[in-house]
Amino acid sequence: MSYALFRNLLFKMDPEKAHIFTIWFLKMMQSTPLLMEQFSRKGKFHDRRLQIDCLGLTFPNPIGLAAGFDKHAEVYPALSSLGFGSIEVGAITPKPQEGNPKPRLYRLQEDKAIINRMGFNSHGIEEAKKRFRTLPRPEIPIGINLGKNKLTPNENAALDYIKGLEQLYNWGDYFVINISSPNTKGLRDLQSSNMLEPLLSSILTKRNELASKHGFYRPIVLKIAPDLNNNQLEEIISVCLDVNIDGIIATNTTVSRDGLTSPHRNQTGGLSGRPLAKRSTEVIYRIFQLTKGKIPIIGSGGVFSGQDAYEKIKAGASLIQVYTGMIYRGPFIANKINHELLQLLNRDKLSNIKEAVGLSHN
Repeated sequence: MSYALFRNLLFKMDPEKAHIFTIWFLKMMQSTPLLMEQFSRKGKFHDRRLQIDCLGLTFPNPIGLAAGFDKHAEVYPALSSLGFGSIEVGAITPKPQEGNPKPRLYRLQEDKAIINRMGFNSHGIEEAKKRFRTLPRPEIPIGINLGKNKLTPNENAALDYIKGLEQLYNWGDYFVINISSPNTKGLRDLQSSNMLEPLLSSILTKRNELASKHGFYRPIVLKIAPDLNNNQLEEIISVCLDVNIDGIIATNTTVSRDGLTSPHRNQTGGLSGRPLAKRSTEVIYRIFQLTKGKIPIIGSGGVFSGQDAYEKIKAGASLIQVYTGMIYRGPFIANKINHELLQLLNRDKLSNIKEAVGLSHN
């Protein structure tokens, strides 16, 4: 009830201003030990039945926060106290850039969705490095979502991703190659197999060099769009298998507007939230089929409840990410979903969440 009242106040604000206010509050929170302790006491969740080993990392629970919320790596310590099993920051681009003109963020309350056309607004790598050096390190895995600058042509895109990887290698537990945002012109063209294979090969070669240099290995994860047809998806998965990608995030936001009722439904940008749930689960299911479960999948898109997360896990996802669900359900959504997942495990007489991964294929 308390969040419902707070949400009503936030929803009276411009969406981007509400987000800026939330970031301000989280900054204040993480600089106030008493506040951090109070939020941590309510949010932290640990039950060994939900602990999962994936990407060579240990996640205390499968529910992570997706990229796009902590774009500039400013508040991940505060976010870690809310019960998430991981936090993904970014997208971070090599050079600072403003992103697309405002307004560029819309709530679709009737559809429990959001449309954004932010366009990789980023403070850049150097600012991110300063924050990673100064902010305390949470105990949960931190992912870094990498983007390319708007003015970088696609033929040079690998250089942008490699620069992000090189400069931030010490601070990310895993890195995400984001080529599926619909808000940077031409970015999704990098998903075509003739461009994807050399892109990923270059990035993975550099990662292997960095692993040898630093003495530790960082997984590389590819984030794909939900708007791919079957042939496109099969080609992408074939490339991922060939280059030995460490993981796949399915999916980013969609450009589809099917079934929407909100007055903002025709705004340009990527749609996230409830309307994406079914399609992202279908993509997860197909990836698991195509890879025979060999590549870990992070499921993202329309997760509001334990049941939503469970459907994606049974379709083949080892980990789950939320974002829009948090806007509508509140900051402790991970804690709530984890409790709901335990109820579902008990119902299905499963001893841990790993037993549910890919269960729909049986």
